[in-house]
Amino acid sequence: MAAPTHTPGIATDRAAAPRRSEGPMRRRPQLSDEVAGHLRASIMSGALRPGDFIRLDETAVELGVSVTPVREALLTLRGEGMVESAPNRGYRVSPLTRGDIDDIFWLQGQIAVELALRAVDRATPADLARLTELNERLRMLVVLPGGVTPDVERIADAEFDFHRELNRVADSPKLAWFLNTASRTIPYRLYARDVEWGTLAVRSHTKLIEAIGAQDHCEVISQTLVQFEDAAARLVAHRKKTGADLPEG
Repeated sequence: MAAPTHTPGIATDRAAAPRRSEGPMRRRPQLSDEVAGHLRASIMSGALRPGDFIRLDETAVELGVSVTPVREALLTLRGEGMVESAPNRGYRVSPLTRGDIDDIFWLQGQIAVELALRAVDRATPADLARLTELNERLRMLVVLPGGVTPDVERIADAEFDFHRELNRVADSPKLAWFLNTASRTIPYRLYARDVEWGTLAVRSHTKLIEAIGAQDHCEVISQTLVQFEDAAARLVAHRKKTGADLPEG
């Protein structure tokens, strides 16, 4: 995908989700943002489902943080409409429909297309060479011998780096910021674990670089959108497989 994409494609800053295996998280200025990113990914992937309650104390213990960043994260998510407050019960996950998923990825796709088209007009041979180098880095992480476990974090970072560079070429920082904001809902690690997604991303990136070099605007649009359409479909399929199917809406 296109990021500020780290996903399907997406490129600007993204909050790293806390990992349980890492033990207690070290406090730093963006700790509440990291907790919010973790909870967003859990909600979008279906690990947390509509109606589920998110307890401050339990979540803090699970993530190895104090209650304060959890409370701040939940206030942020409430402002985004992802959770709602329940009097005397804390917070619960808000309803989420298939239409919501479609809207989220549609919006990101539209912004990413505009950034990619601007990159067409600004890209130099050196820019295209750098994009090719970053895509090759992703390919080497995705194409692995049988039985080798993908390095999810490095794959997610490689995808992010590709789209960050693409957005740099577009030279529209405010628009890239909007894409980054919209892309916060993408559960990047879910995609990074999916070898088929990684293979499609590399192939689409290759075609996108070629289209930018040829100034083929139609193909640039096509290769940008295909990543978001694929990401939306994979997320819906994942939720259905795990029993967190989405109602129409």
